[in-house]
Amino acid sequence: MPNEILWPLMKNNVSREDLDAVIDHLKQEDPKLTHGPYVREFENEWSKWLGVKYSVMVNSGASANDLTMLALGELRGKGEVIVPGLTWVSDIASVLHAGHTPVFVDIDEKSLGMNTSAIINAITPNTKAVFLTHVLGLNALTDTLLDTLKDLSIPLIEDVCESHGATHKGRKLGSLGWASNFSFYYAHHMTTIEGGIISTNDPELYEMIRIMRSHGMVRESSSKETKKKYSDSFPDLNPDFIFAVPAHNMRPNELNGIIGLSQLRRLDANIAKRSENYLRFLSILDPEKFQVDFLTEGNSNYAFTLVLKNPDFIVRDKVEAGLKAQGIEFRRGLSGGGNQLRQPFMRRLPGAAEPESLPFVDHVHHFGWYIGNYPEINPGIFDAISLALKYI
Repeated sequence: MPNEILWPLMKNNVSREDLDAVIDHLKQEDPKLTHGPYVREFENEWSKWLGVKYSVMVNSGASANDLTMLALGELRGKGEVIVPGLTWVSDIASVLHAGHTPVFVDIDEKSLGMNTSAIINAITPNTKAVFLTHVLGLNALTDTLLDTLKDLSIPLIEDVCESHGATHKGRKLGSLGWASNFSFYYAHHMTTIEGGIISTNDPELYEMIRIMRSHGMVRESSSKETKKKYSDSFPDLNPDFIFAVPAHNMRPNELNGIIGLSQLRRLDANIAKRSENYLRFLSILDPEKFQVDFLTEGNSNYAFTLVLKNPDFIVRDKVEAGLKAQGIEFRRGLSGGGNQLRQPFMRRLPGAAEPESLPFVDHVHHFGWYIGNYPEINPGIFDAISLALKYI
């Protein structure tokens, strides 16, 4: 009989307050449900919170990735996109969907994000962007990376789906790149049930994303100049039905916007609690056996990171047996299940790199785990973890 899960990875963080806000909206005589004023209000409030000019809400974080990569191709052309081996599948899939070529690099041991030197060494004349993932609430940016990309005019795209509110030198992650993608999946720092958002300071990218979110229709642009340009160029078309680019329907709905506005009010307090939990978690680990020197400044922890210092499959199995015995749910491989180069969809691509070419990604693939962290977690979890790892 399997061990009972006493400490789950996540809990539903939709509150009674969130549900009451939805119910109040539904009680109206004729409530609007497709995306409308509440979505726009949430986009504006999110932009203020993040510190950017523009945001476009979509129906998932994966859709945010897809639209950003498609927009990159429209505005900058197709080519190579530098990506981490440790990330969620939709990051790599979005690169492939848009016709770009993913170029994989290894990660930094302390941030779990792409190694800055590895990124710079991977840049070629065909590099169109660097698509960087901030893993499990840790900041993956360095000043050297930001300065190099600025000097070379290479766009930085930040995946901040697991790291809402984390910072780099006081600035929120997601406000430093050409574009940033967030997920509001129910297990993340905040949720809209399903949902995502793309943020940017670039007005051209903003207008392209707005158009691409809704079938490529020009009428979705907020720019009068853009609408006039297309209507003047295509006088044979109804201005309400001009499709500028082949795109998708990735719109959210009003209920997503309402819940997002409600959740945003308590996001900062929840982030502070998550970060407090994470520091306590690191303090109970044996530094001789587990990595504890993660870069925690500006941290906005999504899940507890447990990584063996030395590769040992026997010890790995003992760790997992101990966690299961204490009823602690976990996932091996950290973010996205570990090394993306080991996944079937990558192995079938011609010329794909060998998984072993990313040694630290491969290490956490085999010898790393994450354990759930959420604001209301019972402090008893720390005693349970200590017991689980006592005889490792």
